[in-house]
Amino acid sequence: MSGHSKWSTIKRKKGKADAAKGAVFTKLAREIILAAKVGGGNPEGNFRLRIAIANAKAANMPNDNIKRAIEKGTGGADGANYEELTYEGYGPGGTAVIVRAMTDNRNRTAGEIRHIFSKNGGNMGESGCVSWMFKEKGVLTIEKESCKLGADDLMLMALELGAEDIEEEEDALEIITAPDAFQAVKEGMEKEGVVFSESEITMLSDNDVVVTDLDQAKYVLRMMDALDEHDDVQNTYTNFDVPDEIADQLG
Repeated sequence: MSGHSKWSTIKRKKGKADAAKGAVFTKLAREIILAAKVGGGNPEGNFRLRIAIANAKAANMPNDNIKRAIEKGTGGADGANYEELTYEGYGPGGTAVIVRAMTDNRNRTAGEIRHIFSKNGGNMGESGCVSWMFKEKGVLTIEKESCKLGADDLMLMALELGAEDIEEEEDALEIITAPDAFQAVKEGMEKEGVVFSESEITMLSDNDVVVTDLDQAKYVLRMMDALDEHDDVQNTYTNFDVPDEIADQLG
């Protein structure tokens, strides 16, 4: 069992706050729209759409909103012209950052993302400059307070279904899978009554960059917050990590 990622913990707390404010609905809807556009509006035959809907429901997104997003993606309800873009760069302290965005105006989005990097002590680089430091993985999150099974039982179940590892955080457990094993592990554990608060295909770093300077850590978080809060940004990934004593001061 791996140790927990402090960046993952920080991002999860921010995600819960965003969800409580309803700020997450727009990004969830956009993911549903694009998933439906790419793979069709039937979640039974579109795994990406099925995951997007599951995440939307976990955030208490109304069913009517989900339905409208699917209709937009499939050409109804005025259609949708979003495209997926990926930006890469460096943050303070030499941290690597990947930004996934959905936009209907790539020139506007690129300029604004570049500005966020430069304003916060980072710089946006060329495609591929940091993505080699990351691997695509499936991550299934289980909140400890809502799970009746212990970590050892969950790990055994997950590994038998094809998972690679479990990472333990302060308030959650994360099942790590290869992308092609993600669906089998998720559906197999759900059949056993396991409830996931989040499920996604994401990017995990091979090696974290530990930032030991408090001011630099604050700058990294300020940049990541600015990126996360940008209307066109769907997800951000970084290899940023901090020691416990710095994490405690970051809150």
